[in-house]
Amino acid sequence: MANPTATFETSLGDFTAEIYLDKMPVTAKNFLDLAKSGFYDGLHFHRVIKGFMIQFGCPHSKDPNSPRAGTGGPPHGTIPDEHPADAKLSNEPLTLSMANTGRPNSGGSQFFINATHNSFLDWFSPGASRHPVFGKVTSGAEVVKAIETTPTNKGAGDRPITPVQVKKITVTGY
Repeated sequence: MANPTATFETSLGDFTAEIYLDKMPVTAKNFLDLAKSGFYDGLHFHRVIKGFMIQFGCPHSKDPNSPRAGTGGPPHGTIPDEHPADAKLSNEPLTLSMANTGRPNSGGSQFFINATHNSFLDWFSPGASRHPVFGKVTSGAEVVKAIETTPTNKGAGDRPITPVQVKKITVTGY
């Protein structure tokens, strides 16, 4: 059976990602349930760092200028860290990875899309980084690149100067 997909309708165009429900069931289910509930609809990318990643999923980012953007999570709280030995998926370009506060079991609704191979963020790499990959962009990479290269207020939260909104996420196959 094929994995579900999520199509992101953004203010800069659409992109689609395969969500690895087969390999990362806890993290993928969390994302899919939030997406299907409409939680992500209307939120903005709140942190964009060219050559690194684009971050999304904070409920406070409904207002793209909110000083709280980047600090919130889902109504149900955090999810347990997921590190299955048979799913060592690296933070390669265009992969979706769960963001966290740096503390164990602190992932929730925020995630990022890698712009480059950020292997130092792999949950199985040496060090404290623990960011499990739970999906990958399969179409619309040019839209992800457009988001990554949008001008930001560097050093002041790395927020896009012109807000980039996800109008809606449509999930299929789940």
